[in-house]
Amino acid sequence: MLAAAPKPIHHTDGDTEKDNSSVRVSVVKFSRRGVDGMSQQSKVSRKTAVSKPELQRLLTDLPFVRNYGLRVHSISHGECVLSVPFQQAFERPGGIVSGLVFMAAADVAMWLAIKTLLGSDDGCVTAEMKTSFLAAAKEQDFRCRAKILKLGKRLVYGVAECVSLDRKLLTHHTLTYIRPGGDGR
Repeated sequence: MLAAAPKPIHHTDGDTEKDNSSVRVSVVKFSRRGVDGMSQQSKVSRKTAVSKPELQRLLTDLPFVRNYGLRVHSISHGECVLSVPFQQAFERPGGIVSGLVFMAAADVAMWLAIKTLLGSDDGCVTAEMKTSFLAAAKEQDFRCRAKILKLGKRLVYGVAECVSLDRKLLTHHTLTYIRPGGDGR
C-alpha cells in the first residue's frame, strides 16, 4: 500500500504586535511520519524582515507610487495586501478603474512582499508581468494581495490578485522579479 503524500504547507494570518514593528505568522507544516503515511503537525513562527510602517513609508515617500494612494493593509512572510482607493484621476470613461491601477497595485504589492523576506534595502526589480483582467471595478476601492511562490537565487516568482471589497475577483497577475547581482545577494 502506498503512503499518502504529505499535505501542503498552510499559511494563516498572524497577529500584529502592539507596536506594529513586526508581524508573526503561524505556519503549519506537515511531514511524513513512518511508512503508514501518518502526519505530524508542528507550528513555526516567522517574523517579516520589515515592518508594516516601514513599507507604508516607502509608499508615502517614493514619488513613483505616491500618487496612487496605496495603503499597506497587511503583511506576512512573503505576502503583502494593499488597499487601493478609487481616484477620479485614474478613471476611464464610465467610472471604470483604469487597468494601469491594477497593474501598478500588483507590481507594488509583489515588490513589498519580497521586502518582507529580504528587507527594505533589497534591489529586486520586475522582469516580467502577465495580467488577466477578469471583471471591471466601477468607482470603487479594491485590495491587491501578492504572494511569493518561489524565492530563488536569481529570480523571484509570485502571483497577485486584485479583488473588490465584496471579494469579487477583478484581476490575476503572475510576476517574475530578478534579484540584483545574479548570485542571489
